[in-house]
Amino acid sequence: MIAAIVIVGLGPGDPGQITLEAWKVLESADEVHLRTRRHPSVDSLPEGVRYQSFDEVYENHDSFDDVYEEIATRVVALGERPQGVVYAVPGHPFMGETAVARILELARQEGLSTRVVAGVSFLEPATTALGIDPFDGLQICDAMLLGERHHPNLCPDVGALIVQVCDRYVASRAKITLMNLYHDDHPIRLVHRAGTAEQEVREIPLYQLDRQEDLDHLTTAYIPPLSRPASLSSFQDVIARLRAPGGCPWDRKQTHQTLRSELLEETYEVLAALDTDDMEDLEEELGDLMLQVLFHAQIATEDGDFKLIDSTQRIIEKLIRRHPHVFGEEKVADADEVLQNWERIKREERGKEAFSSMLSGINRALPALSQAMEIQRRVARVGFDWASAEPVTAKVQEELQEFLRASDADERLAEMGDLLFSLVNVARWHDIDAESALRQANQRFMDRFAALERRAQAQHRPLEEMTLEEMDALWEQIKGEC
Repeated sequence: MIAAIVIVGLGPGDPGQITLEAWKVLESADEVHLRTRRHPSVDSLPEGVRYQSFDEVYENHDSFDDVYEEIATRVVALGERPQGVVYAVPGHPFMGETAVARILELARQEGLSTRVVAGVSFLEPATTALGIDPFDGLQICDAMLLGERHHPNLCPDVGALIVQVCDRYVASRAKITLMNLYHDDHPIRLVHRAGTAEQEVREIPLYQLDRQEDLDHLTTAYIPPLSRPASLSSFQDVIARLRAPGGCPWDRKQTHQTLRSELLEETYEVLAALDTDDMEDLEEELGDLMLQVLFHAQIATEDGDFKLIDSTQRIIEKLIRRHPHVFGEEKVADADEVLQNWERIKREERGKEAFSSMLSGINRALPALSQAMEIQRRVARVGFDWASAEPVTAKVQEELQEFLRASDADERLAEMGDLLFSLVNVARWHDIDAESALRQANQRFMDRFAALERRAQAQHRPLEEMTLEEMDALWEQIKGEC
């Protein structure tokens, strides 16, 4: 039985790489429809055959989706003729040929028989030109699809082929996405016309990808793996190795509970780096914090509770669901409306479950200042807030007077709490993180007091032998210096 639709792969470009099966199909056909004539092997196809192309379809549409849909629809219509249709595509029919998948889908719907004649893909000559073995690990990504992302869906520990880097615009968009993962000067290799007489391979830094003048539909970029492991997969593999039999005795005995203090300490180390605006320190401390996250994920994996992918899937879905103004059609006026929508969506997620306060999810282990800040932020999202900063400041004065009028220890404790809560509100209204402000004040005091101790030591006078007036004078002098 002869198929109504025969789809033939023409190989990567060199006519010598067209398979014998494909050649026989082509030379036995009266008519062959080409996706495009822009392929090096077209001029060497069997003679005596009428060749028609769909090149004009590319001129009729602004999007490739519309192009492929029209091509697929027309090929299926041609397949309904008594003689059927032979449709030829560059490379392999299942390698980067979006229209082929659509043709097969439509053909199934119409009850038309199909046959796919495999061809040598770009992969064989490209890996040959690069001298790499794809079995060592190789990722393949279309440059145009890559350019539509903000972060590449690639593992930096595995090499990647970016195919169809057809022009400088596509290269520019792909480059910007890639530079969200790789360093700007990461060495890459461009392969032009792999497997043809015009084949060329050259190495360039990533940032020069869109500065090449000879990019075309037969250009492929190879992104080598990083010189040192850096992916989350490699990170978790190290942790899994530490906890595996024969691993580290200390790591193997840790539990969620024993790591609590480690997690808290590393969190504060990150905050300290933020306080000092030290990016080198922040780089290191974020790695230490990620270690704690992946450590807990590995323990959960071993215990059969959940895997890291479960946590990431959950947060990805939550972020998309709670940002309909980014991932959907909803419109927002400003950041305040975003927060209001966030709380509304959370309430909708809870649905008709038993009552749960919007404040119930606040972590009780947070430092008191951070907890107060989060309480105030959440209630402000639903409008429970002062109209302006002035009455907030006045509230501080009111709470201070109430504290001064307190008559016993219990009342003073309560009024001091109210006073501190009001001060946190003032900080929030001025976009100041109260926890960070107090932590910085603590550090300033410690630095100045250490300077005071050094001055006293230089004068050979212990602090306890100095008068308060002398220490105050030195203190004011140090404050003026730092």
